[in-house]
Amino acid sequence: MGIYLQALQARQDWPTAEIAPAITLYYALGATLIVFAGRLFDRFGPRRVVATGATAMACGLVLLAHASHPWHVYAAFASMSVGWASMSGAAINIIVAPWFEARRGFAISLALNGSSAGGIVITPALIVLIDLFGFTAALEIAAGLMLVVLLPTATLLLRRRYPSEHADATAAAVAAAAGGSASRDPAWDLWRVIGSAQFQTISLPFALELLAQVGFLTHQMAFLSPIIGTSAAGWAVSLTTFCAVTGRLATSLFIDKVDRRVAACGNFLVEVGALALLATGSSTVMLYLGCALFGLGVGNMITLRGMIVQQEFPRVHFSRVISLVVGINQFTFAFGPALLGYLHGGQGNYSFALLACLVVEMAAAVIVVAPVVGRLVCVRAETRRDRNSRFPFRTSSPRSRSRRAGR
Repeated sequence: MGIYLQALQARQDWPTAEIAPAITLYYALGATLIVFAGRLFDRFGPRRVVATGATAMACGLVLLAHASHPWHVYAAFASMSVGWASMSGAAINIIVAPWFEARRGFAISLALNGSSAGGIVITPALIVLIDLFGFTAALEIAAGLMLVVLLPTATLLLRRRYPSEHADATAAAVAAAAGGSASRDPAWDLWRVIGSAQFQTISLPFALELLAQVGFLTHQMAFLSPIIGTSAAGWAVSLTTFCAVTGRLATSLFIDKVDRRVAACGNFLVEVGALALLATGSSTVMLYLGCALFGLGVGNMITLRGMIVQQEFPRVHFSRVISLVVGINQFTFAFGPALLGYLHGGQGNYSFALLACLVVEMAAAVIVVAPVVGRLVCVRAETRRDRNSRFPFRTSSPRSRSRRAGR
């Protein structure tokens, strides 16, 4: 998105505030579809959904390549939103999750690295293609290559997991030992799920975090280009994506063994540090370091969100809950590009915008870890009460003990 935004500005001289809301439209429409993604995948299967999304994405790219008026950009992103909804993080979770149980975090992390690897390769490649052939030809080439790869992949490889196929060996052993415990899973209740503290402390912090994350990533090229040049900014974007892959792979090695909320909090704080470097750094080295740290946090967001849902909700409701969480997240972060564009327009630079992102990330870190802190406080209070009930004289004051000694 950052490349499209920067290229359209350079080509048509459109102000940021005029076309950045088109990206907001892209995410908002995609969020509407993502809410229903679980149902669509269940009804039509991954082959049809992914093939339809790839075709819609290609059509949007071609339309964007020939955009001559701002409304063309909005129409192109509207078409591309169908592809986003059917091939982004929620879809990857829905496609991959049914096949794994014990190592679901590791499996989804590997799958999500496909999109990150695409960012490493396609970001600099797209810049080179634009320089060599122009914006129109570059996007047409990208759309054609995408269809050549994705349509055969979807047709030949993607399919549903049948009920007779267990997710993995561990899940099969658990199912055999339980002897039909799946029938005791709670019934789906939409309003009960939405009203639960678990759901709210997942959807809200990740929505806030992604509001800041997507806003920054959309404007990353525009922020860095005036400081270090377009080519160096493109490599900084690639570095961010490479670090996203690295961070996700590193986290996947232990994420199935730790509390996912604590891991998410730590991840948010890494991005807070990165934004602080980017807001205050003036040298190329500091800016590259900030992009690298930010990338380490970016890579884990989609994975951690799904992992917390898996940890705290029944597995039979995973697809529906993750679709709701992702839909709410996307409705929120859809406003990130427009918000940062507005803050940039008001100040003439990105300093205040980066500070706003930092504050939002801090709030997200506090909210996501709040249930863990609450549980620890409750456990400590319960332990204290239990100790007091067994040893009542230990907690009395020195004056009370002296009185008892005198008696």
